[in-house]
Order: sequence, then structure tokens, then C-alpha cells
Amino acid sequence: MFPIEYFLGLILIGICAGFASGLLGVGGGFLIVPLQYFLLKYIGVEPNLAMLISLGTSLAIIIPTSLSGAYRHTRSMDNILEPGFKLGVFGIIGGVIGGFVASGLPSRILEIIFGCLLLFIAVNNIIKINNEKEDARIPFNIITVGIIGVLVGFSSGLLGVGGGIFLIAILTSLLGFSMIEAIGTSSIFISLTAIGGFLSYMISGWGVSTFPYSIGYVSIVNFLLIACFSVPLASIGAKYAHRVPQKKLKIVFSVLVLYMALKMLGILP
Repeated sequence: MFPIEYFLGLILIGICAGFASGLLGVGGGFLIVPLQYFLLKYIGVEPNLAMLISLGTSLAIIIPTSLSGAYRHTRSMDNILEPGFKLGVFGIIGGVIGGFVASGLPSRILEIIFGCLLLFIAVNNIIKINNEKEDARIPFNIITVGIIGVLVGFSSGLLGVGGGIFLIAILTSLLGFSMIEAIGTSSIFISLTAIGGFLSYMISGWGVSTFPYSIGYVSIVNFLLIACFSVPLASIGAKYAHRVPQKKLKIVFSVLVLYMALKMLGILP
């Protein structure tokens, strides 16, 4: 039913997204969503359905992938478990809401929202590329944790990403986390918050999705093939994250996010 290049494309997505997830603490959704979307459209899937499948399946893949990276990070840092878990609990709530909202929006609107948010984050990181660690501007308490967790979780469910690209920017610019601390905390957060979004896509697409071998808007074929490669690669990426200077991590992070932003906005072909 699927052409061979489709399977090869899924394998490449798993390799790239898995390594990026562990290295940058971003879950890999910013790669998994657009690359899956382009691949699904290539085999003739209608754009709206392709986008929803990309979003829902991405969140399902992010759960085991980010857990793999989180485990590796916690072996090197013991101070990331508590903030990551607290943020993640609120993130699950936001993720459920965001997932249900996304199922009622046209795919082009989601592409533009996704692209604009990525563009903002890329520019912000480029401007602050030389900042190793900033002073905390707001306190890390239950109120700020709840607000940040729900909002980032909402973006996770809405856009099919773990939310790491947003959380890392917030942790480093507002809460005084170093880049590596933010990456480790984010990997824990996204492994939890992706659960909420994943469940909402599975439920909202139940009996609606026409894509073969899927549960709601979650493709079993895509999930299995991508996750088989993304999970082990996430562990490898997390291992390298502790060896690479923080400035270089920021550069890699910013370039990847900027490219995907321009791609989703239609500026790049």
C-alpha cells in the first residue's frame, strides 16, 4: 500500500529526530511534524488529514523518544527531576486542551502558527547566542510553574511538538537555567506533556480518520518505524549534549529551528 520511499523517509525521520531530541531536549516534534506532513502529502494524503496525522503521531513518538533522552540526562544531573516533573503535570492538562482545539482548525492555520512561533524562538536564541546563563527574572513557584506548564502544554497539543523548543527558551531567558539544565528539564517535561496531546488526537480522530492502520489520528506504521530509530538515537544525542559547549548547542538549536520555521511559513520550498 505504501511505496518503499515512504518507509525510507520514516526511518530517516526517526534517526534525525531522535538524535536532535536527545541533543537539544526538544522531543524532535519540530522535525517529526513537518517532515511527516511533507511525506504524507507526497504519497497523496489530503493536507488537512496529513497535518492531523503528523501532529497526533508525533506526540505518540515523542513519549518514548524523550523518555530515552531524559534517562540519559538524569544520569548526569540530579537537579532536573523535580522541576521537569512539576512542569510536566501541568503540561498534560494543556496538552489535552491543545489537541482538541487543533482538530478543529484548518491545516494552513496550524502551519502559520507553528512557523511564527518557531521563527520567534530562533530569532530570540540568535540574539542571545553569547549568553551562557542569565539571571532569573521570575520566581520558580507553583503559580509560574502552573502557568508555564499549561501554556507550553497547550502549544504541545496544538502543534504536535513536545513543547521543548518553547520551554527551553523560557527556562533560559526567564528562569535562569543554563542551556544544559534547560535541555535536561525539558526532556522530562515533554515525556509527560506529550501524553495529554496524544490522547486527545487519538480520541478526536476515532471513527473520523481514514488513514490505514491508525488509531484516531495516530498512525501505527509511522509510530513504530520512527520510534524504532528515534528512541536509541535520543540516548546517543543526550550523551553528546554533555560534551558539546553550550554556545554550540545554541547555534545548532537556532539554525534548525529557523530552517523549519521558514519551511512551515512557505518561505523556503
